[in-house]
Amino acid sequence: MSTAIVWFRRDLRLGDNPALDAALRSADRVVPVFVLDPDDPETQGGASRWWLAHSLASLSEALAQRGSCMVLRRGDPLTELRAVVAATGADSVHWNRRYSPAAVAGDARVKTALRADGLVTHSHKGSLLAEPWEVRTKADAPFRVYTPFWRALRQQLEIDAPLTAPDRVPTTPGLDAGLDLSALALLPAIDWASGIAAAWAPGEAGARERLGTFLDERIDGYSEGRDQPGIDGVSRLSPHLARGEISPRSVWHATVVASEGRALEGAGSAHRFLQEIVWREFGYHILFNFPHTVSEPMQPHFAAFPWRAASDYADDLARWRRGMTGIPIVDAGMRQLWATGWMHNRVRMIVASLLVKNLLIPWWEGADHFMDTLVDADLASNTMGWQWVAGSGADAAPYFRIFNPVTQGERFDADGSYVRRWVPEVAGLPDAVIHHPWDAGGAQGYPAPIVDLKGSRQRALDALRATRG
Repeated sequence: MSTAIVWFRRDLRLGDNPALDAALRSADRVVPVFVLDPDDPETQGGASRWWLAHSLASLSEALAQRGSCMVLRRGDPLTELRAVVAATGADSVHWNRRYSPAAVAGDARVKTALRADGLVTHSHKGSLLAEPWEVRTKADAPFRVYTPFWRALRQQLEIDAPLTAPDRVPTTPGLDAGLDLSALALLPAIDWASGIAAAWAPGEAGARERLGTFLDERIDGYSEGRDQPGIDGVSRLSPHLARGEISPRSVWHATVVASEGRALEGAGSAHRFLQEIVWREFGYHILFNFPHTVSEPMQPHFAAFPWRAASDYADDLARWRRGMTGIPIVDAGMRQLWATGWMHNRVRMIVASLLVKNLLIPWWEGADHFMDTLVDADLASNTMGWQWVAGSGADAAPYFRIFNPVTQGERFDADGSYVRRWVPEVAGLPDAVIHHPWDAGGAQGYPAPIVDLKGSRQRALDALRATRG
């Protein structure tokens, strides 16, 4: 009897899983395997590791209900896969592709070695609507700007219907499940994640429930609500997508069906939501085609930008991380992040702009902090987002666009509900001054602003003008 290994990574689901589907179609028995690679940079963040632990528990339970189990291992993926091959007699290995520079190199190494061992290997498209090499400009080059990328994806590709989850996953009798989940040591020794646990339900079932609630209750107001952090106006699917608990293809088709096809038209909230799904795709397009952007600016001239020295900005960076900048909407976002492992997207742009432009702290400092603290930590989206705000990346904001946190707060949190929730020191102030408490004499126990917004804006403009291409 033939046996296939399915190597799970960032695709922790049974529904619409091309690697699992192909293995079930081609082999008599399937062995699900997850290997925690200690050297994988995408599994280093504390919040994402917490999520991974609960996502693996959910997937293991789903497999058990289908007559199978997840084999858990820790170490070098090639070494551990070879050990599972030896234990099960597997003759093929399937996985869904990843796209970061380290992942591409690692997967190529595994594929080459396993094929040399005589195994058949298959990689599949399970994480994206479009492979990073599938959507190209008319000059057969990768895109650098989102809007033409969106148009080309819509014109060049048909989005296939998602695959259904299997009823059973036949596996090898007496299969050794390897390590206990606790042995992976994904959960913190000190339970700092109680707020995260209260806010989220990791796993494929949680992802589908969240999508259904969003489409049933909030999709119609998405275009307006997506920019208001004080209301529940967004899908909050990002951590589920980051861990592959739901596929973008499933989200796409569910949105089209729920909107009765209106999502594919040129306007409306459902259409706007699909554009955000494709914004995530664009991040992977950039990461794969321009891998240097993980650590270097996409725009070469930006390498000369005069960032402050680390010894000079250490205290300011610490205040920003703790949500003690004295600027309410920034502090609200940073405290929401610490408490729940997530931050509203509008606020992400505001806190990032303050860090890299008003404080002249390098964008990678903020990117590293987000990768450690976000439950939806995703190298592609995170890198693109920070470089976009800095002005050094693809489709970057114009150099003169510097978010004013006061006017942003007044526009998108007009009644101060978001700030009042996360910054109780200013909760008693009237709406008119809650986003600039220094104009009302400040608030007891709340710090003065970390920087003069007007003066620091001009300093950033001068630096950006001097270095722009």
